[in-house]
Amino acid sequence: MRRAQAAGVGSWHHQLLVLLLLLLPVLACDELCDQFGLCSSSNASSCSRNSVPPWSKDILHRRCGAACSENCFPVDKTTCDMHEAGTSRREFADPPSDTRNEAGLSEDIEQQETLRVIGEVANEYIVRFREYRDALAHRRALEQAVGAEGWEWVERNNPASAFPTDFGLLRIPDCQREAVLSRLSRASIVRDVSHQMKFTRGLASESETDSQKPTFASELTSSKRSRKSGRETDTIGGFEGPSRTGKMDVTSELKDRVEEPYHSEKPPGRLKTGLSIEEEMPANWKLGSRNISLADHGRRLLLQRSQITSMFEAERLWAKGHTGSKVKMAVFDTGVRSDHPHFRNIKERTNWTNEKDTLNDNLGHGTFVAGVISSQDPQCLGFAPDAEIYAFRVFTDAQVSYTSWFLDAFNYAIATKMNVLNLSIGGPDYLDSPFVEKVWEMTANNIIMVSAIGNDGPLYGTLNNPADQSDVIGVGGIDYSDHIASFSSRGMSTWEIPHGYGRVKPDIVAYGREVIGSKITTGCKSLSGTSVASPVVAGAVCLLASVVPEDKRWDILNPASMKQALVEGATRLVGPNMYEQGAGRLNLLKSYEILTNYSPRTSIHPKTLDLTDCPYAWPFCRQPMYAGAMPVIFNATILNGMAVVGYLESAPKWTPFGSAGHLLDIQFTYSDVIWPWTGFLGLHLRIKPEGNRHLGILEGNITFTVVSPPAKGEDEPRRCECSLPLKVAVVPTPAREKRILWDQFHSVRYPPGYIPRDSLDVRNDILDWHGDHLHTNFHGMFDSLRDAGYFLESLGSPLTCFDANQYGTLLMVDLEDEYYEEEIEKLKDDVQRRGLGLIVFADWYHVDTMVKMRFFDDNTRSWWTPATGGANIPALNDLLSPFGIAFGDTILNGAFSIGGERAHYASGTDIKRFPAGGFVHRFLFQDSSGANSGITSSRTSVKAQVESAILGAVEAGRGRIAVYGDSNCLDSSHMVTNCYWLLKKLLDFTSYRIRDPILLPPTNELLVTIGSPDTILPSRRTDVNFTTYSLVLGHRLQCGMDAPLVVQGSKGFLAQPETVMPAQIGDPNVTPGSNSLPQRQPMTSSQRGPATPSLSNAGDGNFSLISSTVDGDIGSETPPIHRTPVNGNHVQLEGNVLNSTVSDVKTSEAHNERTSGELSRERDNYDGSILTMKAAGESNKGRMGFGIGWRRDELDSTALVVQWLVPFFLCVTGFVLIWSLWRVRQRKRRRAKKGSARSLLFL
Repeated sequence: MRRAQAAGVGSWHHQLLVLLLLLLPVLACDELCDQFGLCSSSNASSCSRNSVPPWSKDILHRRCGAACSENCFPVDKTTCDMHEAGTSRREFADPPSDTRNEAGLSEDIEQQETLRVIGEVANEYIVRFREYRDALAHRRALEQAVGAEGWEWVERNNPASAFPTDFGLLRIPDCQREAVLSRLSRASIVRDVSHQMKFTRGLASESETDSQKPTFASELTSSKRSRKSGRETDTIGGFEGPSRTGKMDVTSELKDRVEEPYHSEKPPGRLKTGLSIEEEMPANWKLGSRNISLADHGRRLLLQRSQITSMFEAERLWAKGHTGSKVKMAVFDTGVRSDHPHFRNIKERTNWTNEKDTLNDNLGHGTFVAGVISSQDPQCLGFAPDAEIYAFRVFTDAQVSYTSWFLDAFNYAIATKMNVLNLSIGGPDYLDSPFVEKVWEMTANNIIMVSAIGNDGPLYGTLNNPADQSDVIGVGGIDYSDHIASFSSRGMSTWEIPHGYGRVKPDIVAYGREVIGSKITTGCKSLSGTSVASPVVAGAVCLLASVVPEDKRWDILNPASMKQALVEGATRLVGPNMYEQGAGRLNLLKSYEILTNYSPRTSIHPKTLDLTDCPYAWPFCRQPMYAGAMPVIFNATILNGMAVVGYLESAPKWTPFGSAGHLLDIQFTYSDVIWPWTGFLGLHLRIKPEGNRHLGILEGNITFTVVSPPAKGEDEPRRCECSLPLKVAVVPTPAREKRILWDQFHSVRYPPGYIPRDSLDVRNDILDWHGDHLHTNFHGMFDSLRDAGYFLESLGSPLTCFDANQYGTLLMVDLEDEYYEEEIEKLKDDVQRRGLGLIVFADWYHVDTMVKMRFFDDNTRSWWTPATGGANIPALNDLLSPFGIAFGDTILNGAFSIGGERAHYASGTDIKRFPAGGFVHRFLFQDSSGANSGITSSRTSVKAQVESAILGAVEAGRGRIAVYGDSNCLDSSHMVTNCYWLLKKLLDFTSYRIRDPILLPPTNELLVTIGSPDTILPSRRTDVNFTTYSLVLGHRLQCGMDAPLVVQGSKGFLAQPETVMPAQIGDPNVTPGSNSLPQRQPMTSSQRGPATPSLSNAGDGNFSLISSTVDGDIGSETPPIHRTPVNGNHVQLEGNVLNSTVSDVKTSEAHNERTSGELSRERDNYDGSILTMKAAGESNKGRMGFGIGWRRDELDSTALVVQWLVPFFLCVTGFVLIWSLWRVRQRKRRRAKKGSARSLLFL
């Protein structure tokens, strides 16, 4: 009996062991199937769950049912057709029943792909008229001009209705849109038509840190958190706007929304700054208190400071009797309560939203802003307690607003003669023309506008509109240690790119971290953000305005004179550069002294231009000037305090100091008309060819005279002479190998089009809007290469506009535009015949992913579709096709290492074609471009592991080419880890002809070509009109002012048909940097049209062009400029406008002597490395397999073990154990049968 029981127990344990061992290989093999992207019978269900995102058929039916039954509904026709036809697509799969929470939002956001469900909101358009008239008169005139059919006039019942207006709001059904817009465009009374825009803004919760501040579409995620916490300070904004007839119901709106996992959309409303960070003050906090526990709030600096007003010594002006009296201050925000105890002078409250039942502030932001300006509470004093507060409630309780609300409120501010206006909002869309032009109109009507520069720091190129406009005082934020706040946006402005250069912004900085202000009912709290720094300056402006006697106050004060007082009185901070701090920190007392003695005049900002002053003059101080370089462009701002309009009486004049000053040649671009109050002065700086050996400092003055109409009671026009001191550093022209040319011309960014981000894993920034410039989001790379001894120049004209003999490498990173045929031919010639090095950093391009990133934007009432991917791969493939190189459309993510250097590959692409003889690196990556691409984050989803070529280098005639499939490691915007080390090694290869044995080992050399002419390459989208965004398509090939003088206005250096046998790398007769090859000549004057100089400020419509070396008077017509060849290689200008000799730069004999030893040593080292690698290659030929000459590169050992070896080992071990146990069981059965047979025999 015991033996039988023991056998039974053993059998039970044996069966359990067998079951576990059976499951082990199944799970292991399932993991392998997932990594290979396979769905076997054992893992089909899990694969299907990962590939089928949750969708709601009933939501689609509600949307498409109405849309497909009615012709006049803005919804995607293709989607509806598929719905009606019953097409089975994975977008229409039912969601699991347990994936939705109480708000109707999916919890499993990583597996969703959804269509934006916006709701039935009719199309609305803003029609601007050519004159101000009553709204009823405009409506009747419009009915007579275009007829009354197909559109509806939307009544706007607000305080502005009593005044004439210059616009109307129309509701146009989708089916009538084209016909009505066509009629409107032909109406003589109509100026233009644009979409109705929506604005949103939100307040981050108290617990949210600065590094967690949401931007753009991340607010939708924040909304879930705020709904659960239920606290007063939680996030409120960022939701779909209300209907036009009732108050917004956020809950009901959210129930019809589904959150997109990649957030490939922007939140409702106009793109805006990051949000403010709120912190409650302790209830027992008192002015000057020192006995509060610092552990309660961790705000040591805050508690050590008494008041924001004390930091700027406002008490000294109060003691003189200046308190902001008789200054009309307009606060555009969420309103103010009428009985708030902190305010003594609330003159008027107006509501411009569709929430007509209240004028009160239900959020607290408007109250806080008004409190910083004029609170009288001793615990949180404002700057101007006697200022007259006019509260404009332009945001709903959900912090939503529309362009039409702002336009009406702006018109009302003009009609009621506001003096100062604070606007703590902003966004990157500087092409919202109704809004931008209305801001110009307001400042033209003498309203001093103060606006936050944005909370998108510490990134560069993130200025927000309208603070980036020259007529607006743009305010950045600092902390109490006088450090630039991490959240404060940085310059430069990006309007002017690619031909020009951005303006210096912000104008001024003020304390914006933990500023104390009024709470919604009573008491004080603190907020952080540039939206807090803005009212600090606005309050200071009100206080300073009251300094000027009332009888002549607004004859002297205007947007220009107030900005002059602020920027000239500001205290420059030690450390930050001009694009971080502008003129410096607000200095109330110095600005007061300026205004007490002010008389109308013109000035220029910055007031001095010392390009040797580091770090303030970064990036100009980081790289000296030299002969033969692309022009250094600086964009200065003219401030005309004499009148709203003015002009330059004559061209600016350059007066050098010392005998060497004549080596600097300056071309000027400037505003024909300075309006409103401001203009631009573009300086295009070059060193003349005779300065190619000069080493030293050049100094001088730029002078010009501004003329404005006479003021009231004056007979003569006002004149003012301006002077701008200029200092630059000059060095001898560097060797060719050290010079890098950056292609800026082919970069496209938002606006005007939906250019998506480069890394698809980045959730809080949906657009590529930072400028893609060396001095914006690539500033880290710029500094790194300068530290390595390279000289970088930027080309804002086509590739035909530079001389390849002067540069070692052309660097092309993250480019989205197309290419002229002439550019493709010239680049081929430059590389193969002239020894130019070429480095290309590409990015992802996948049509299906772009389609999935398409969404309906309720602001513009239109579908937003990416114009291209992270880079324009089809265009790059056309450019690289002469070299047999092409990129693919795979989206790859992962980490890898080369020679111990680790790098991260973020949404990069692969190499589909590469010539034999080149070197290629291949690594294992996650492929995000398969069935789960586009909407599912690669960091959390199981992806197929593919081995892909991502890095290649090859010799091409006299030149060398290197390509890499991802640019995120150079872009400071969303960088995980930088790859500056990789770029420097590639530059060694392309410029210095040095092969790094680690980067380019012989074992990675290709024996056969990757790909073939039949390889399918990514194709262009046929459903997108790229002409709208391109500087190539629909434009004539022409070199601008940022190109060498010799080719300005022409097509540039075109490739010659001459046949030259390409020299081999290592040819001792070819010296690196030599100019022994035939020179290309520019087009003659008879072959080209008139020159069209580039704008230094795209925001102003008119400009003038003149050189600093002028011979004769400048008339209304510029005499033709003749360019004639000199000595075969050089070109000299002839004519009475430009008489400076312009030529291609020869490397001086002294410079050649200085560098010949270096180049000789480099060639010796290079020849030695070649012999070593050739010997290694011969010895390794027998070991190279796979049919082509590459081996697998270094792999991450941890990833290799976890992702491959462990599952494989478990799978094999499991099957071996099962087989062994099966054999043992079979033996036991055979023994048992034999024992039974013996027993029968005995019986």
